[in-house]
Amino acid sequence: MNRRTLITALGGTAVAWPVVSRGQSHMRKIGILVAGTPDPTAFLQEFRSSLRGLGYIEGQNIGVEVRSTGSTDPARLKAGAQELLALKVDVIVTLQTPPTEAAKAVTRDVPIVMGGVGDPVGTGIVASLVRPGGNITGVSAATPEVTAKNVELLHELLPAARRIGALCNANDPFSKQFLESIQNAARASNVEVRPVFAGGAPGVEAAFAELLTAKVDAVVVQPSLGVRAAAELSLKHRMPGASPSLPYARAGGLVAYTGNPVAMYRMSAVFTDKILKGAKPADLPIEQPTKFDMIINLKTATALGLTIPPTMLARADEVIE
Repeated sequence: MNRRTLITALGGTAVAWPVVSRGQSHMRKIGILVAGTPDPTAFLQEFRSSLRGLGYIEGQNIGVEVRSTGSTDPARLKAGAQELLALKVDVIVTLQTPPTEAAKAVTRDVPIVMGGVGDPVGTGIVASLVRPGGNITGVSAATPEVTAKNVELLHELLPAARRIGALCNANDPFSKQFLESIQNAARASNVEVRPVFAGGAPGVEAAFAELLTAKVDAVVVQPSLGVRAAAELSLKHRMPGASPSLPYARAGGLVAYTGNPVAMYRMSAVFTDKILKGAKPADLPIEQPTKFDMIINLKTATALGLTIPPTMLARADEVIE
């Protein structure tokens, strides 16, 4: 079997993938479109591992093409999706809302399996969770609900807080629902919300400058932004923060609560398997997470001079010390 490796750089991000040789033209081909922020490494590892568990072997019965743009810029994502179409992939797998929107914009025929999309109905990606219609199915991250939970956790940790920042991704169609979830949860606690929009990861530092000027007591960070940069800035400026992104807390953010990502990534592979075996996306109901994880960064809490209630530590799935 002849194999070779191609490397592409889209937006400065290099990605390697196997290419199917002419002698293996019978192999099915999976295209994967990711933005690069957040880091897709864990998604790609779990997805590929799950495919192997389902009997797929890269280079033997499937080929996998990955396009990572390095940002959530819509033009770059659309270009990546068009490249996958040109390669005649059998299915496109996406991670989060911006890549899913880009894939939907370029094809109504090739099946799309979305992974971890915040509110696929509210953003217009699918018609409904039970009957998605069209060529898209996959996994919803139930992000509006978990975003509200992150606000509640911040209020529990900072009962005296009266103003929180909402750090939103201007390139993510889900930012509207993300902000609304924060506002609704904050209203119940009589807390003011200061929204700030960043044009992807490069704008996070400038957004933090706005939050500091607004004198917010805490911040909630949208997952599709550069959560590592946001976590580091939260710690640098002594601003407690939360995010529906586990890597945020692991990178130094105070707390994170979200649907279990590993389960969602594996479910994306299950959907892909069903489609490769002939199922139609329109007939496959959208799955939602059934397991949720909470991480508390106790090291960050200590640095910020905060005391975490023992009851909250007991509820956490992971405590970083």
